[in-house]
Amino acid sequence: MEDLFDNTVLCKNCDTKMLKISLQKNGFNLRSLGCNGCSNKIIHPQDLKEYEEFQSLKKKNFRVKLRFVGNSYAVSIPREIIDFMNEQEKSVNEMVDLSFEEFGRISLHF
Repeated sequence: MEDLFDNTVLCKNCDTKMLKISLQKNGFNLRSLGCNGCSNKIIHPQDLKEYEEFQSLKKKNFRVKLRFVGNSYAVSIPREIIDFMNEQEKSVNEMVDLSFEEFGRISLHF
């Protein structure tokens, strides 16, 4: 299926050709079209949907169980988060980076 952004799009305000631009928002690269004349912007609907899904996941507070496994503790990551990561990166590496940021805060980087 052909993508709308592969075609010429005219600005609805000033009727000039819109150019492909890239917007960065919270680590997301959003494909967009921008007008040089009036600064009008159109974000690709698929990218906007994925960004909104990320925002809704970000607002959720997951309560997970801390388990003792061998000589270590394990925390399960909700499937919802892993599914979202898989959609974005097509595969999540089994190895992740874990760091102790400050008292009471641990960070996990895929």
